[in-house]
Amino acid sequence: MPATPPPDGPYDTTSLRDAAVRRLRRLRDTDALTHHDIRTVAAAFGVHRRTVRRWMDNADAHHGTYTPQGRPHLRLTPAMHDALARWHGNINTAYRTLKAEGLLGPPPVPSPATFYRAVNRELSPGQRAALKHGETGRRRHDVHRLRPHGNRNDVWETDHVEASVHINLDGHRTKPWITWFIDHTTAVICGLAITPHHPSQEAILTAARDAILTGGHHRPAGGIPKKVRVDRGRDFLSTAVDEAFKKFGTELIVLPPYSPHLKGTVESLNAAVKHTLFKGLPGYSHTPTSSRDKRGRPLWQTDELLDFETFVHCVLDWVEWWNNDHTIARLNRRTPAQAWAADLTPIDTLTPQALHTYTLLHPGRPLTITSKGVRWKGAYYVGDWMHGHGTAGERVHLRHEANHFHEVHLYDADTHTYRGPAYRSDEMTPDEGRRLHRARRREADHYAAKARRARKNTVTRHAATTTPAPPQPLHRLTATQAAAELRELTPRTSDAPSEARPDLLHRPAPTSPRWTTPLPAPTDDEDTE
Repeated sequence: MPATPPPDGPYDTTSLRDAAVRRLRRLRDTDALTHHDIRTVAAAFGVHRRTVRRWMDNADAHHGTYTPQGRPHLRLTPAMHDALARWHGNINTAYRTLKAEGLLGPPPVPSPATFYRAVNRELSPGQRAALKHGETGRRRHDVHRLRPHGNRNDVWETDHVEASVHINLDGHRTKPWITWFIDHTTAVICGLAITPHHPSQEAILTAARDAILTGGHHRPAGGIPKKVRVDRGRDFLSTAVDEAFKKFGTELIVLPPYSPHLKGTVESLNAAVKHTLFKGLPGYSHTPTSSRDKRGRPLWQTDELLDFETFVHCVLDWVEWWNNDHTIARLNRRTPAQAWAADLTPIDTLTPQALHTYTLLHPGRPLTITSKGVRWKGAYYVGDWMHGHGTAGERVHLRHEANHFHEVHLYDADTHTYRGPAYRSDEMTPDEGRRLHRARRREADHYAAKARRARKNTVTRHAATTTPAPPQPLHRLTATQAAAELRELTPRTSDAPSEARPDLLHRPAPTSPRWTTPLPAPTDDEDTE
């Protein structure tokens, strides 16, 4: 086994050149050196034969050891490093700053090309990217070791991804979100949940339920994972998600902040769905050209966008393609479903009833069923199973899905057996819900317009200038205009005492002679006495 070079080099052909020169010098000392020997060495190193002669002369001048001198190079000084850091890797500006401050060394001053070569020679691409873009840029040039691929359900990864597609949600444009769980070993998507708005812990629990269950309308891949990698999103760190996975016996691995490379499988999935699905859907928001036409209108009108149900169908079809038809290089050109089926590791599963209990939130103490149902959060919940069975007076535990307050699930307070679902007895009608939504929308638009006007008025604009001068504010008001606007913006309650009129004050009724009245205040004469 050949010896490895020392850590400090050399890593070039210097040692080989020295060995070849020593052999040629031995042949020369014995009068056995021929032109063929020199041409052979020159061809091996890809140089001219006169270069080999210069190598031999260099060895003669250094006591028989070939010692290349090398070309003189510009070495970056600490001042040069500071200038590059100050200008965030801008080599041209750093050079001009160093030249103006006289920090490039004694004459002759190196040229910009020499400074460029010195920077590119001494700083690696990752170091130059770190100066320009910080840690994010440096990480793009970093080398990461691949994690060992274990067995299925050893580690899952989960994340939220915003769809790069606008959809039509009740006449409004919005971007849905996808929450999914993917197996790290086989890259199979075990479960997902889609919401038309920013997801919450409800989406995480729904996606986890879909990923763990197998069979039926769920995918064949699933079960209980040993570990789940999550980022530091507030939803993933919630108590409900943590308790749900602890009940499964699953370890929740919380990754450090700003480290997407530590869950590269789900990040690759996020990038894949954007490039292979979202780009082909109407309403794609990351078009190379502007997303609006020359008149400022969106390229896709609201009625041309997909509705939420159609979008969900498209995503589910894409997931089936990813699991069953898409091949991956690291899986030996197999599909995720084939890699999952080839792994014979046993799968731990749960029944839908047990999983239903684990992924519900427990608000607290037991509640009592009254003649009106179960009262919780200012409303009564009633189920069909309560009628005709004398359930009034029983104590039950209430559980519910996150942010789902229209339906709850009741369990016996003593035996913890499932009794059944319950629904709000005074649930509003769909027409009332639409009217309430429109009223809330009008109120939100009204205050949004007022907020925009207020922000616009608070911005102080200054005049443009071409010479160094103090900023000159524009739109300056007169004293009368400023006083008028100040009176308009000042709350009326603050001026009420100053605007009070004595003739409008409410005078109290005459007191009764039986009432006790306070004594009059003493006069100055009485104090003197």
